[in-house]
Amino acid sequence: MKLIKRLAAIAITSALLGGCNSQNSNDITPIANDVTIATFNLSFDRNSFEQLVDEMQTSPAEQQTLVDGFNTKTLNSAQTEKALKIIQIRNVAAIIQTKRPNIILLAEFNNDGTGENTAALTGFQDNYLSIGQSPNSITGGDTLEPIKYPFFESYATNTGLMSGLDLNNDGKVNSGPNDAWGFGIYHGQYGFSLMSQYKIDTAKTRTFQTFKWKDLPSAENPVITNCNDAKNQIPDGMVCGDKWYTANEWEQLRLSSKNHVDAPIIIPTANGDQTIHILMSHPTPPVFDTVSQNNKMKNRDEIQFWNNYITNGDFIYDDKGTTGGLAEDEQFVIVGDLNADPYAGDGYRQTIESLLMHHRVNQQASDGALTPTSLGAETCYADKECRQDNPYPNRLTSNFGLQVDHAIPSHNLRIIDSGVYWPANGELGRLLVNDERIGKKGKGKDVSSDHRMVWIKATL
Repeated sequence: MKLIKRLAAIAITSALLGGCNSQNSNDITPIANDVTIATFNLSFDRNSFEQLVDEMQTSPAEQQTLVDGFNTKTLNSAQTEKALKIIQIRNVAAIIQTKRPNIILLAEFNNDGTGENTAALTGFQDNYLSIGQSPNSITGGDTLEPIKYPFFESYATNTGLMSGLDLNNDGKVNSGPNDAWGFGIYHGQYGFSLMSQYKIDTAKTRTFQTFKWKDLPSAENPVITNCNDAKNQIPDGMVCGDKWYTANEWEQLRLSSKNHVDAPIIIPTANGDQTIHILMSHPTPPVFDTVSQNNKMKNRDEIQFWNNYITNGDFIYDDKGTTGGLAEDEQFVIVGDLNADPYAGDGYRQTIESLLMHHRVNQQASDGALTPTSLGAETCYADKECRQDNPYPNRLTSNFGLQVDHAIPSHNLRIIDSGVYWPANGELGRLLVNDERIGKKGKGKDVSSDHRMVWIKATL
């Protein structure tokens, strides 16, 4: 009887909240007094886009059957594997429903490579966000209020898009993910999307997928410097001191490992419409290099792009050929897993630090009293589950112990609150980030993500 009642409730909720899942929503957007903007690396790194679509299109009733079977240990191996993915998605949805951001960047939300197929996004809305989830993970109960995002966009990505070049110097063209413009087993892996309760101005959205690395003033062709490492041999035909890319490759190489996107959001206020530019990217990690510092340098310059963009760099051009950066009086929030910590880690710290301390950035929210923090991060540090080299342990945004996820607002946005969603031991929602009943470690991607949702709240 309880299951029947639950299914009936799900059906009613779906009918009430299903609605339109596109930019053509007919809903009347209410006047906003404030806006919460978040970034969340979801870790939905599936083996294929089709797998993610299947999981997102799984109905709430089918989901519950899988979760119940997981709890009672009555599933076969294939069903258990899918149940674990369903649980992860539901826990991610519960986190979003808990903090209820008005605008959210969803990183590592795989797509079809071009961003045109939105089946996974619509499934996430209809079958997860529009259904009240539980802060208790697989235990259930304490149902959260559903949330609706009438506006969404999925963006083209360089990940898995083959370059037609031998970028990893193994003597073969298109031989694997390291020969793509951005690392990816398939085109669309690790892509990102945007969901919003306010209209996304698609006509004025700028993308920089094809911007060339060489055209950034700080760019330099990586050089082989790791010359005597028995575990990392220099490729055949190359020697210590050689430039990693040929002149032909360097001319063509794209900067963005995924994309750089400027999406203006139109927010109705009591004083008329207000526009905030959501500046999105997901730079490559500054690690996994072998004989050069290729990834470290690319991470640096993917972040440096935003430094230049908000300084109105005349050299910048978008995918439509329009030049220039962001006008001085515009409001913005730079969001994403930037894979860079200003105080720890393997990247060029001075680059992320210069962005956080840029004259156009609200430094109270980037490196001051309103910098996003959490009690859960402090617990991770105190329990020595996280690395111990960050002087601000309450600012950590990942369970590997770095502050890599950022929501960086412009100085002309008045920030009134911020946070990292990371409940400490004993806090409600702790099971959404650390549940020993799920996976080997009881934390990270097995439960929801190895990253935490970061958010800021601005008054309008």
